[in-house]
Amino acid sequence: MIDELYYDSLDLLRKMIRIPSPSREEHAVADLLESQTAQWGLAPTRHGNNVWCTAPGYDPAMPTLLLNSHIDTVRPADGWTHDPHEATETDDERIYGLGSNDAGASVVTLLATFRYLADRERPYNLIFLASCEEEVSGKGGIEAVLPLLPRIDVAIVGEPTGMQPAIAEKGLMVLDGTITGIAGHAARNEGENAIYNAIDVINALRHAALERQSTLLGPVKVSVTQIEAGRQHNVVPDVCRIVVDVRTTDAYTNEETLELLRGIAGDKCTLVPRSTRLGPSAISPDHPLVRRLGILGKEPFGSPTLSDQALMPFPSLKIGPGDSARSHTADEYIEKWELRDAIQTYITLLDGCHI
Repeated sequence: MIDELYYDSLDLLRKMIRIPSPSREEHAVADLLESQTAQWGLAPTRHGNNVWCTAPGYDPAMPTLLLNSHIDTVRPADGWTHDPHEATETDDERIYGLGSNDAGASVVTLLATFRYLADRERPYNLIFLASCEEEVSGKGGIEAVLPLLPRIDVAIVGEPTGMQPAIAEKGLMVLDGTITGIAGHAARNEGENAIYNAIDVINALRHAALERQSTLLGPVKVSVTQIEAGRQHNVVPDVCRIVVDVRTTDAYTNEETLELLRGIAGDKCTLVPRSTRLGPSAISPDHPLVRRLGILGKEPFGSPTLSDQALMPFPSLKIGPGDSARSHTADEYIEKWELRDAIQTYITLLDGCHI
């Protein structure tokens, strides 16, 4: 059956690549997945551009495993030498195409795994979800679907990791900072320059060292990435605005990190988060899924890149075919053998596994 699942996955991936599906414009590829899963007898449910299937025999007394990956892509980068929507295949067994690696390969191989396991006896419930808006962390994606699903106990998130398990992932906060001063004439010794005050704030944030560090993700990473001040050359500015990119870890919640950074920035700076919803995530190294992956020779690691794990209020791990370095690049591709290997690895991991 692995051969059948592999060739079905190849065919579905080709079809997905040929349908442009940038974030918030995934309707056509969601149509494809809804139609294909219905043809396979999987009884899909649709909400917006999200499509999911629940394996037969759902039992609320059993734990529930979610298999999830995303169907949206970024827009094509400059420099493509292949048509990004042609699913070009080469003699070296590659398929080139936008979304082939991130994350079409994960979508089709997790779906293949769901098909294999759906009618088999399992000590857990099983749900497959192809979600939208992941690349923009949109509110119409997985965040909109989770309230519609049964309680989830653990999730496998398909992203290109070379089939190595990311058991921790950094979260993200973007902070808008306002640093105050007092306006004055630049020719006289008047006012209090908000830019000079901002220098102190920026240096404090640059060297922020929070007490706790994550075992897998290291320290919280704080980067000032934008700055704006002044209206004209002869006026001492009374306001300086900065934007701060904060990559959070499982050592603190986003809310805890925010309060610590406010203390570091001091009284002359106001830090306001655009959102605290994209939190860090982690799963115990002793979780049965992680331990079983170790038996299979897989090496757990901490991931610096954001995924839909940030919106999951339950344990999750990230593992999928492909290489994160290929994502969002011109001539993105997936190796065909990576699809077969992913299907086999997922099935070996989950067939009979207790979660």
